[in-house]
Amino acid sequence: MQSEYFIWWREPEEELLSALEELGIGFVPFSPLGKGFLTGKITESTTFGCDDFRSIVLRFSKECISANLKFVNFLTDMAKEKGITTAQLAFAWVSAQKPFIVPIPGTTKLARLQENIQSANILLSRDELGKITSEICKIEIKGDRYPASLAARVGK
Repeated sequence: MQSEYFIWWREPEEELLSALEELGIGFVPFSPLGKGFLTGKITESTTFGCDDFRSIVLRFSKECISANLKFVNFLTDMAKEKGITTAQLAFAWVSAQKPFIVPIPGTTKLARLQENIQSANILLSRDELGKITSEICKIEIKGDRYPASLAARVGK
């Protein structure tokens, strides 16, 4: 099964993951880096060209980026403590949720692909996973994942 799933959009946890587990079906989440936001490279001053899908997504407006950076800053601080990148932490978190989850790295750059692949060697302890879960539950994510015109087709 393929669907979007990442640290700040966890809807598949509500019903999908348990059904897949029960049926013995693998899960291949796309966009595990939240369309690049969870890399830690996007800031309030980041702009997106009109040919970039994120230019029409509310979550990537300056106001929402500013509000959501506290989430990324938490991940960045935790990644630094582990000696890994923020993107690697985000990938490792997705992979740690269930043994049948294999996230799809969506990059066009070889260096980023190599960085993402290395996340398969990162093990997060129960304490670290608990810390991430505790923190993400405290932070309200601002902005919709998709523009209203697409939301009905992709689900919320």
